[in-house]
Amino acid sequence: MTAESTVDLEQPSTTVGDAPFSRVCAVIDLTSDDAETGRYGGIIEPIWTIGPKLHGGTMVAGSAAAAVAWLRRTAPEQSAMFPIAASSDFLGAPEPGEVEYEVRTRKIGRQICLIDVGLIQGGRTLVHTAFTFSHLDDIEPIYAPDKSQGMPAEPPADALPYDENNPMGKIVHVAQGASVALDGASAPFLAGQQGEPELRLWIRPFAADAADSDVFTYFALMAADMSPPVPMNRGHFGWAPTVQLTTYLRRRPAPGWLRIIANAKEIGGRMFDEDQLVLDSTGAIVAQSRQLALIPQPR
Repeated sequence: MTAESTVDLEQPSTTVGDAPFSRVCAVIDLTSDDAETGRYGGIIEPIWTIGPKLHGGTMVAGSAAAAVAWLRRTAPEQSAMFPIAASSDFLGAPEPGEVEYEVRTRKIGRQICLIDVGLIQGGRTLVHTAFTFSHLDDIEPIYAPDKSQGMPAEPPADALPYDENNPMGKIVHVAQGASVALDGASAPFLAGQQGEPELRLWIRPFAADAADSDVFTYFALMAADMSPPVPMNRGHFGWAPTVQLTTYLRRRPAPGWLRIIANAKEIGGRMFDEDQLVLDSTGAIVAQSRQLALIPQPR
């Protein structure tokens, strides 16, 4: 990346260490030897928040790490599998800090495994995710048209880093644990204007997080929930609580930046949908998601 062609997004130092996302994924096995249900402990630090709320995609990623740990413990012959789909329901809003994951196996098969995970805090299940496991795509695709819409692989010089000069940087604390930049041309709401409900941004993990293939892949799963709510471009600001989120993980990401393209099919009076597409530095689809969320009321 050169200063002439791309924005200067040095990976900032952070008081939570050089691999903050690795700690999201570093679940601790609390399962007794004869238990049929897995239990794992984890910590989701305050940087993984949007405003005061834990970021949904980060909670899904932590749940995925617990599901992978359980599958590798209970069905080592399927240890090469990884979550390819996650269907998440948000029953409450956990606080940053310690969480527990309760893991149950629904099916172990040669091609497909099914595992459920409940994220628990204060004795309550606050996020429930049903994971489908299989083998990630690692062969040449049969059909793969360009999905980038001309979006460059790295943020250009006019991209807007999530820092103290960007209003999003003051709200999206996730940007303290990764490098994030917004395509200003897709975000007229920053200038008090309106436009189409579509946003584009770039995200990249810290080097120590990217060095671990599993952690980087969990990071891509998280990135599929990274876009700001697209109704912002239609004048609707505020917390947009996710009702249901479905995420697909297609392949392990190539090194470098991830590109995220988000849009809505319809913004209703009560709720809206938002699709997010995650491309890696080669332009390959790494992850994609669709969520249904409650619409913020106009300011």
